[in-house]
Amino acid sequence: MLQYSIEMNLQYTSTRDNKVRCSASEAILKGLCDDGGLFVPVELPVLPVPVRDICGMDYKECAYTVMKEFLTDFTEEELRGCISRAYDEKFDTPEIVPLRQAGGAFYMELFHGKTIAFKDMALSILPHLMTTAAKKNNVKNEIVILTATSGDTGKAALAGFADVKGTRIVVFYPKDGVSRVQKLQMVTEKGKNTKVIGVDGNFDDCQTGVKAIFSDKELGRRLDKKGYQFSSANSINIGRLVPQIVYYVYAYSRLLKDNVIGDGEEVNFVVPTGNFGNILAAYYAKMMGLPVRKLICASNENKVLFDFFRTGEYDRNREFILTSSPSMDILISSNLERLIYHIAGNDPEKNAALMAALRTDGRYEITSFMKKELTGFEAYYSSEKETAEKIGSLFKESGYIIDTHTAVAGAAYDKYLSDTKDKTVTLIASTASPFKFAGSVMSAIDRGYEGKEEFELADELSVIGKVKIPPAIEEIRNAEIIHKTECKIDGMMEEVERFLS
Repeated sequence: MLQYSIEMNLQYTSTRDNKVRCSASEAILKGLCDDGGLFVPVELPVLPVPVRDICGMDYKECAYTVMKEFLTDFTEEELRGCISRAYDEKFDTPEIVPLRQAGGAFYMELFHGKTIAFKDMALSILPHLMTTAAKKNNVKNEIVILTATSGDTGKAALAGFADVKGTRIVVFYPKDGVSRVQKLQMVTEKGKNTKVIGVDGNFDDCQTGVKAIFSDKELGRRLDKKGYQFSSANSINIGRLVPQIVYYVYAYSRLLKDNVIGDGEEVNFVVPTGNFGNILAAYYAKMMGLPVRKLICASNENKVLFDFFRTGEYDRNREFILTSSPSMDILISSNLERLIYHIAGNDPEKNAALMAALRTDGRYEITSFMKKELTGFEAYYSSEKETAEKIGSLFKESGYIIDTHTAVAGAAYDKYLSDTKDKTVTLIASTASPFKFAGSVMSAIDRGYEGKEEFELADELSVIGKVKIPPAIEEIRNAEIIHKTECKIDGMMEEVERFLS
């Protein structure tokens, strides 16, 4: 079982070696453990105040209340400064995370940041956490952020780190595996310290390539001599994960404040899931004491996680399917390793053995004891047809328009409700603006929109949805293509060295 603590100096360890110990700032700087494992807190903290006390807080104060329990080597001034610079006017609503009731659930809108996807919630603050951590640890090297993206992390990371002094950022994306808007958002990035590279492969290939670069010790030594060191902006970085815990706590407090739920009443969270970071943050919120009944893991047709939760077997040996929810087109869910470590009783040897099996055989199976630790999770998946039908039916019923990823979660929740008749108040993580996937969204609403140009569809969406087109879309309508580099999977390391030379 997980342990809880309110220790003043929370330490982090590796999911593959419990002898590893470092501070939060050191873990943020490194991103990935030297042994290939992920950083996890030695003990999970509890919420320092009752949730009812958070009802009177704005988002920034809630963020400080939660994050200070994890980032214990940051001073109050440092952490509040990072939070203040992150959650400012770059978000188009002072609420930061507004809730919208539609179709029998509450949609937790996580897309009001600069790049109109939920990744902004963590990647708006990560650059500030990282540069603060560098100063705290007297780092003289330039920090090179390496990131693999299935579409949204890339642009959010680029926006966060663009022209940040003392950093450079390289983003790899599957060149044929993202939406047109996602690609344009990345390849038009103007930051002078940025590099965007399309990879001839899928997201898993990009992610595996980035991990290989991290683990290449000879490359690390060469770049250290040149004054560089690697870190990550993917959700494998604990500095990405901790800020995501905040919005689950905040959303619960809003429902409590509005008397939708009573004090201590449990809620469900439904999360469209690919790399497992977002739903893992919800799990951590629950472990901290947030009253949560079920965490519903929603998958698209790449349903490796659905199969895992239903059978206890993780098997990536299957066809990789390109869907209308590309940020979830993932077969190797990196953050699942943290959950595996926890449900194994924080056993690094057991976890390391399972991860080795995944590397060599492409599959592993957890024990019956570990399966029992997953009772707080439910898993459902949505086909492409069901995803489109959810977008259309919700719009017809309520006038509310959701993107394809959110629709996967909405369709999954409908199946869960049909199976269980569970009346628990439920929040669905709405992870991207529908404008980011206007083609798929509009054709789901009316087949007559099929074949129209992406930006024309954005204009139509604005009219029928009665919502203003986000600046993130207007900015790329006629923007210059700056990043044109593409490479094979085995050429990723060479491109990084070329950029840094």
